[in-house]
Amino acid sequence: MTKFVYKMQNILDIKFKLENQAKTSYANARAKLEEEEEKLRALRAKRTDYEENYRRVLSDVLDIRELNFCMQGMEQIQEAIKNQIVAIHVAEMNLEAAREHLQEVMQERKTHEKLKEYAFDEYVKEVSAEESKEIDELVSYNYGKVAGE
Repeated sequence: MTKFVYKMQNILDIKFKLENQAKTSYANARAKLEEEEEKLRALRAKRTDYEENYRRVLSDVLDIRELNFCMQGMEQIQEAIKNQIVAIHVAEMNLEAAREHLQEVMQERKTHEKLKEYAFDEYVKEVSAEESKEIDELVSYNYGKVAGE
């Protein structure tokens, strides 16, 4: 009996490698999104600190320089927060693109695995038919030999 050899095994192997690369890309995109979200949380915490400092300066003896410093700091932080929100949206779009690519690659791999299964089923049917034929020939030969005696 011959060994089953899938003619497109090299393509299936490539599909597995592409899937692994897509998984890595997706994981990197997810990590980047989490990193950007962490930066946003840090900026918001910093803004809260500036707001508390601003309230403290207002409640104490008025120091115009300190008051202006706090206001400028809050404006800068607010601008940084807006930029960070944009960066998060970009990271989310990159994550979605990576997810879609991963889904496509997985679908292609599964298609090739199905093709391999079908090829194996055909191989099993052919081997079974071949064995059946050999058994029939052997039975016919033995029957002819016994009948001829």
